[in-house]
Amino acid sequence: MPKVLLLIRHAENDVMYRRLAGRLPGVHLNRRGQQQALAVARMLLGAPVQALYSSPLERALETAEPLARALGLQIEVRSGLNEVDFGRWQGRSYRQLQRTRLWKLLQTAPAQVRFPDGESLAEAQQRVVSELENLALEGMIACVTHADVIRLALLHYLNMCLDDLHRLVITPASISIVMLGERPQVLTINRTCEFEWGGLSAQGAAPGSPSA
Repeated sequence: MPKVLLLIRHAENDVMYRRLAGRLPGVHLNRRGQQQALAVARMLLGAPVQALYSSPLERALETAEPLARALGLQIEVRSGLNEVDFGRWQGRSYRQLQRTRLWKLLQTAPAQVRFPDGESLAEAQQRVVSELENLALEGMIACVTHADVIRLALLHYLNMCLDDLHRLVITPASISIVMLGERPQVLTINRTCEFEWGGLSAQGAAPGSPSA
């Protein structure tokens, strides 16, 4: 039986379009996010998921809760699924960040970026891929995590370089599916229960922004 990863981005919150939440505590789903989390649970109802893992942050756990109830599973918190450590960028507004030199580097050469007092994207990718492959079972697992975490994992499994980061868009409450094996296969990217045209112009706070 193949090993299948369901990579689920947390649902919407009120911070994500204004500030870089990063690992800040106390960021909760808004009403729309709660509805999105329920929609994810409905979409996966009956899926043969054997284990459910989550980032330790509230917005991820709150997204995982309806799915846990629907599937009759316990949520296992894994630090390796945590958001990228944005260091001193965490909590700052996108308007402030866009004026920095590092922001410009993030748009053109993400592979060279290390966040101040935080991780480099290469380190974050290594952490996430290692965690996913340690968690993978014969069968299907679900991991509720963050947009940049999912993008980094997908870049790895698509054999794309870190500088291709901004080619991938991961919207709130979306599911991306990877089948592991001798040659990993990416089956689905950014699947949502309902496609919304408005999302094409509102994927985040700004083009190329970290998607916390």
